[in-house]
Amino acid sequence: MIKILRIINRFNLGGPTYNATYLTAYLPEQYQTKLIGGSHEEHEGASTFILDEHKVKYEIVDSMQREISFANDKKALKELRQIIREFKPDIVHTHASKAGFLGRLAAAKENVPIVVHTFHGHVFHSYFGNLKTGLYKKLERYVAKKTDVIIAISEIQKKELCEIHKIAPCGKFRVIPLGFDLDRFRENKDSKRLAFRNKYEIKDDELAIGIIGRLTAIKNHSLFIQSISASLTRTDKKLKVLIIGDGELMKEIKEECAEVEQQIGKQIFVFTSWIKNISEALPGLDLVCLSSKNEGTPVSLIEAQAAGVPVVTTNVGGVLNVVDNGNTGIVVDGFEVKDYANALLDLINNEEKRAKMSQNGWNHVEEKFHYLRLCKDMDNLYQELLEKKGLKK
Repeated sequence: MIKILRIINRFNLGGPTYNATYLTAYLPEQYQTKLIGGSHEEHEGASTFILDEHKVKYEIVDSMQREISFANDKKALKELRQIIREFKPDIVHTHASKAGFLGRLAAAKENVPIVVHTFHGHVFHSYFGNLKTGLYKKLERYVAKKTDVIIAISEIQKKELCEIHKIAPCGKFRVIPLGFDLDRFRENKDSKRLAFRNKYEIKDDELAIGIIGRLTAIKNHSLFIQSISASLTRTDKKLKVLIIGDGELMKEIKEECAEVEQQIGKQIFVFTSWIKNISEALPGLDLVCLSSKNEGTPVSLIEAQAAGVPVVTTNVGGVLNVVDNGNTGIVVDGFEVKDYANALLDLINNEEKRAKMSQNGWNHVEEKFHYLRLCKDMDNLYQELLEKKGLKK
């Protein structure tokens, strides 16, 4: 039996939780996986229901928190070392930044034979100032030296990490895209659409546009809101705009939306907070948007395409590895309101184009982002590393 200790930042709604779940539940039977996560923040949607759905057991290390804290981080490192000593894993595989630093440090101190890390995103631009960003890069380079393989989730991300930010030599990286249970986005779409639109009082003649994600600075909701505002003067379509998610900027974003509504004299924005089963929501939308300044592989865009919903997105992170630009959505270079608004209008005013993109979405993501492909790719990597270390069982 090959023992894997999988460590993730926290169980919040998003790609890392889904992927840690699938890799725990669906690798071949020769693997025994122990899953550890940190504590999630109050404004984030808890996602332990995903693990429960797939009958995945997990443990929480409360001291492993998102924010840097010398006391908490020291305590978390000690707890992770103790878990490693008791479990005796052949492989420690960490996911995302905090878990990646503490988990790899603990694995190195306990002489774990194989250490793997997955970057789901990174914080090397648009998050912090130069000083803090520089410190994070130094810390990542330090633990990269203690890592056998670093996984990037797109070719674009790999290039950023090894060529631009120089986290580790390019030979240490492998590209393994994320994987999801996409079939559920194809099921009962008509009934889901009706139920969702009834719940949020979206009329038949209204075009529903959604943006999905944390209400935080990096997601750049202001660009989306101002682009919606700019679009309203150039279309006769009736719009309903759904802000799906929650976060520390909820108050500010609500105020910005209220200003737009005051200018146009009607209410068009709806705040839904987190929706746990997003497959129930997507069929009710006609467009899904993303306006982020930085991303890894944006899960909302993969899921939207699986549900047959066209997308409009900024060109960040691995977006071009996810969206077939011009065929399943529109990718906007830069962060200018006029450019984003033009992309929105191109789809708002063109029903035929939306319909064609809707048909293309499933074919684009079906095999590329399925969780069975993810598990197969990861199994191949683990077997290669085990053989290289003389540990193949």
